[in-house]
Amino acid sequence: MTRLVLVGPPGAGKGTQAVALSEKLRVPHISTGDLFRAHVGEQTPLGREAQRYMDSGELVPDSVTNEMVRERLAEPDAKAGFLLDGFPRNTKQADVLGQMLADADTSLDAVIQLEVPEDVVVGRLLSRGRSDDTEEVVRRRQQIYRSETAPLLEYYGDILVTVDGVGEVDEVSSRVLAALPDRT
Repeated sequence: MTRLVLVGPPGAGKGTQAVALSEKLRVPHISTGDLFRAHVGEQTPLGREAQRYMDSGELVPDSVTNEMVRERLAEPDAKAGFLLDGFPRNTKQADVLGQMLADADTSLDAVIQLEVPEDVVVGRLLSRGRSDDTEEVVRRRQQIYRSETAPLLEYYGDILVTVDGVGEVDEVSSRVLAALPDRT
């Protein structure tokens, strides 16, 4: 069983690594972005609630995000493990995740931090060519990530594994797999 959380700044390659790693580890990649899109697209009660916040430009509250993740982790394919991408984003969400896992009599195996220098992620994001990705905006997102994530990294200090996130996809995936705790 493998239960992992993947963290890293915007542009670190979390989504790309999550897809590659979930295939190699044979566990579902659970992205909060995908959960939001699915719930909104299917117009579930949680999706309608999330849409109200998104339409007004507000962040979707933790309570909605937590419930989407709780439902997803209860699905059969996640029983044998999962790779969370985009959750938890703060220590309150980490507390909720910890309780969800404790209720299922399990815990996380590791939190993988993809470490990429700021200039590298800024370059990656600017090269996407999105009109809203100005250097100022991208650097501001990096600052927000660092301030919001620092407490989370400390929270998970005992199971945090930091991996160099610079390189080809397979190269980074290999580093992550080599750094994982023994899954016996």
